[in-house]
Amino acid sequence: MTFLPQPCGPREPCDPPGCAVLDMPGEIDFCNASGLLPLIMAAVDQRSADFRLLVLDLSATRFMDSQGVRLLTAVRHRLPAGARLRVVAAPRTVPSRVLELSGLRRDVPVHDNLAEALRAGSGTGA
Repeated sequence: MTFLPQPCGPREPCDPPGCAVLDMPGEIDFCNASGLLPLIMAAVDQRSADFRLLVLDLSATRFMDSQGVRLLTAVRHRLPAGARLRVVAAPRTVPSRVLELSGLRRDVPVHDNLAEALRAGSGTGA
């Protein structure tokens, strides 16, 4: 049975200004994906008017199916105008492979670690 863990809220004051980093649960599947969307969007809505970057950290996610892809696509389409989505997924993990096979990596930048995602989001790295 998969429980509905909540992604963490913004890591104030560790989040850079205009950015929210959310840790995602260990599993993202049909049991919890639809419940995660309103939690993620609520965290986005709590941010100030200068919000420009959402990083979803899948580092602790061991399993993700097509519902995870659907979740990331829905988040991407619901972000405020001008805001971007970045994903952290360690190489050679199930989430990384699912993102590759689904083609979502073409639309959403996927980074190996959080530091890389934040650097790319700030414009100081590729």
